[in-house]
Amino acid sequence: MSQQNKPGNLGVRFRPKRLEAAYDALIIGSGMGGLSCAALLADMGWKVAVLEQHYTAGGYTHSYEIEGYVFDVGVHYIGDMGTRTMARKIMDYMTDSKVRWAAMDKAYDRYIIGQKSYEVMAGRQEFEQQLLKQFPEEAQAITAYMQLLKQAGQAMSWYTLKKMMGSRAQRVGRPFLQRKIPEFLFETTAEVLGRLTSNQELLAVLTGQYGDNGLPPGKSAFMIHALIARHYLYGGYYPEGGSWKIAEALLEKIQNAGGAVYTYARVERILIDNDRVVGVKMQGGHVIAAPVVISSAGVSNTFRELVEPEIANRFGYIQRLQHVSPSLAHIGLYIGLEGDAEALDLPKQNLWIYPGTDHDAATQAFLENPEAALPVVYISFPSRKDPQWSREHPGRSTIEVVAPAPWKLFAQWEGTVWGKRGADYDKYKAMWGERLLEVVYQHLPQIRGKIKVFDVSTPLSTQWFAGWNQGELYGLDHDPQRFRQDWLRPATDIPGLWLTGQDILSCGVVGAMMSGVMTAVSVSGWRKSIPLLTRILRH
Repeated sequence: MSQQNKPGNLGVRFRPKRLEAAYDALIIGSGMGGLSCAALLADMGWKVAVLEQHYTAGGYTHSYEIEGYVFDVGVHYIGDMGTRTMARKIMDYMTDSKVRWAAMDKAYDRYIIGQKSYEVMAGRQEFEQQLLKQFPEEAQAITAYMQLLKQAGQAMSWYTLKKMMGSRAQRVGRPFLQRKIPEFLFETTAEVLGRLTSNQELLAVLTGQYGDNGLPPGKSAFMIHALIARHYLYGGYYPEGGSWKIAEALLEKIQNAGGAVYTYARVERILIDNDRVVGVKMQGGHVIAAPVVISSAGVSNTFRELVEPEIANRFGYIQRLQHVSPSLAHIGLYIGLEGDAEALDLPKQNLWIYPGTDHDAATQAFLENPEAALPVVYISFPSRKDPQWSREHPGRSTIEVVAPAPWKLFAQWEGTVWGKRGADYDKYKAMWGERLLEVVYQHLPQIRGKIKVFDVSTPLSTQWFAGWNQGELYGLDHDPQRFRQDWLRPATDIPGLWLTGQDILSCGVVGAMMSGVMTAVSVSGWRKSIPLLTRILRH
């Protein structure tokens, strides 16, 4: 790959004349799921092309630059990257170990709940001991909680395998799988944890990372809570050089194997003839033929917009979509500061700020009245996490802030063009940025007078660049009903059409990456995938 790559410059601009004569598979979307799937299929000898509507590849792993300040749009920290976990092995294999991972502080997360502060420690024992130190009277509940996380971890392998089985295999194996995948995973987080303790303060701490899936504990499935909690048991890690380095390495893997990643490549329709996929029609009318199309554009986009309505309805997908809902949208604040991160005393941990211990009540109050207290504000310090930053960007540092923002607050500007939405919109989003900035100032007063760059993203930004219809951050809501949808899997009922991305497994970089593995193996078949899986395990 060219050494001229930089944030916002990944992939090759789509032109029909740049296409190869034939492709084995077309992949719609270059998020982590799409790129992972493409990298593995290309590695197995498939001729693949990834089609990305944005001007840069990477999805939520991409970064962008303003006046020399580089910001990550979706990746703030990742778990399971410090030990030889399966996630780390797969990541290293797909990126040829070109992404280096920097550990955050031992106390990688800090929850500020009301007037109290709690630190989350890396390491299973350290995590448990810290909880016991903070809540010595809740030893029994904490021990039981750790056991539930262990059970959930064991069940997830079977849950993932189930998604890769055919319908007949699922029917035959149902009694066995029901024993391996306990029912409590499909209850709400609040229901499961409420049986362990009534201590609201402890419950607030145990669910302090709920922003990583977008639903408060009374709404989220315990499955996603457990996945996230286990994911970070051994701490948080940051990709050196920024999150775009992940996409850069994946693109290189794909291109070296003869594949291609095209940007400005908006797919208008998945073409289906005689109930079988035959290719895609691009915006502008160009047709690309292929016997396999893999959509990483989200299930709602796939079946409501890319597949002909009559076909989507006839195969039952319009009805199935009634059982899932989009996740909450968000506001993002990107701050560029004058001064080094260490000199400004920026922490090497994340801050999670909550108004009180009842996450559900705070969320509901905010949804009903946006002027109510923000239910959660997440603050990240990438320039402090990245050991390369000070060398590449001396005298500068960055802060990234995320908070929930319902789509309805911005719906009046739907259909407007990015950068040209009008003075009313600019004023409104600036108000949200100032509101978030005041929260930052409360906890980091030392940055006053140091701000050089101040940028705000809204749900409309997410819609414009990532293609999510309501600016949703995590695709589908991770509620109990979502995890009961057996159709959310790689295979669809339409021959030649496959799915990948966070909607078929779970949110997050690793969740989307694992979906890419699932889809690549499912498309190729287990027998042909064994050599690949062996190489990954030995990597």
